[in-house]
Amino acid sequence: MRAFPRYTATVAASCLLAALGCGPDQPSPTAPDDRPAAAVSATAAALSFFQLSAGWMRTCGVTTDNRAYCWGDNAQGYLGDGTRTDRVSPTAVVGGLHFRQITTGADFTCGVTTDFRAYCWGYGGRGVLGNGQTAEHDSPVAVVGGHQFRQLDAGFDHVCGVSYPDNRVYCWGGNRDGQLGIGTRTGPETCIADVGNLGACSTKPVLIASTLTFRQVATGWYHSCAVTTDDRLFCWGLNSSGQVGDSTTAFRQAKPSRVGRSQLWKQVDGGKDFTCAVTTAQQAFCWGNGGVGQIGNGHTYLSFWPRPVSGNHAFRRVTAGGVHACGETPSNVAWCWGGYFVLSNGTTVGSLTPAAVPGGLFFSQVSAGYGQICGRTPAAVGYCWGNNTNGELGIGQADFAPHPNPTPIGPPS
Repeated sequence: MRAFPRYTATVAASCLLAALGCGPDQPSPTAPDDRPAAAVSATAAALSFFQLSAGWMRTCGVTTDNRAYCWGDNAQGYLGDGTRTDRVSPTAVVGGLHFRQITTGADFTCGVTTDFRAYCWGYGGRGVLGNGQTAEHDSPVAVVGGHQFRQLDAGFDHVCGVSYPDNRVYCWGGNRDGQLGIGTRTGPETCIADVGNLGACSTKPVLIASTLTFRQVATGWYHSCAVTTDDRLFCWGLNSSGQVGDSTTAFRQAKPSRVGRSQLWKQVDGGKDFTCAVTTAQQAFCWGNGGVGQIGNGHTYLSFWPRPVSGNHAFRRVTAGGVHACGETPSNVAWCWGGYFVLSNGTTVGSLTPAAVPGGLFFSQVSAGYGQICGRTPAAVGYCWGNNTNGELGIGQADFAPHPNPTPIGPPS
């Protein structure tokens, strides 16, 4: 199975729709205290999930007993099981670590342990593993710098996290488009992103150019956003399609720029070149590239500022993938929109406005990936649907057949 393509102009142009899903991979930026009261330990039976993260041709999850599992493409150690073998069923991340949250980047994975330490594994180019190096690792390596983190989010070639207990945002990895938020697109290092391809990066966490405190951070392909502890929203990085959402047409913003000044914000998530967020009044907004309906308002234009998602649904959380997005309501009903090549609404067509996820299931958390969507029910049962070319659905097989309906994730291998 092929690995995620490296960051080059050719790849960026040819992979317009080959988008990374950067869903809101964490159920909460605080301690995981909403797990089911009767949490079932992971056994030979199907796993009980607290959180799922769907990414590029693979999926990862944290069980209710704080163990991490991944499945799907494993070309460069993305699954963290100590091998380079693809998996069609959940396989345990090695190292004996206990996780509170996990997030899947383009060709790497990161997680936060129960003691608030950050670890990453997979492809190390552009410094995405945060360990001061650019080498590949097929098992977890510690992020350097001595920081503790509440929550991490992984994009195409960078990671951002909210520190604990001081609630500052640190980022590392690629910075060609200002996605690290440090106020410049240069330095602090130059990393080899691919053969003959150099770019600004940081192999270690760096503090963004802001003195504000934050409670949640999210990354898209080459942009980042974060919600402050007083409910303001800031974004930075590439703005070619309006994904920063600050109402300007600046091609990039190298430091945090405020979004939606008339709203108070609760949660945000970045997709490929668009962004979605939820206000404290539980209204969903999206902005950026709406070419296939990922803005969710019935139109297909670019938007450089937040636009309300259609349907008057109250949303608790949203997740943005490649060219599709989903959200869960306070009553655990999941709705998805956009993405004609992602089976986000039980068909192969997609939708310009929110469509209910088929099957009559209720979801406490949903994560939109590249070609798949995964979610967990209030009973901690994991489901995935969509593409399964590399076994990213975790159902014990890989195939090219579309899976338009949620299918239970199988037992671990």
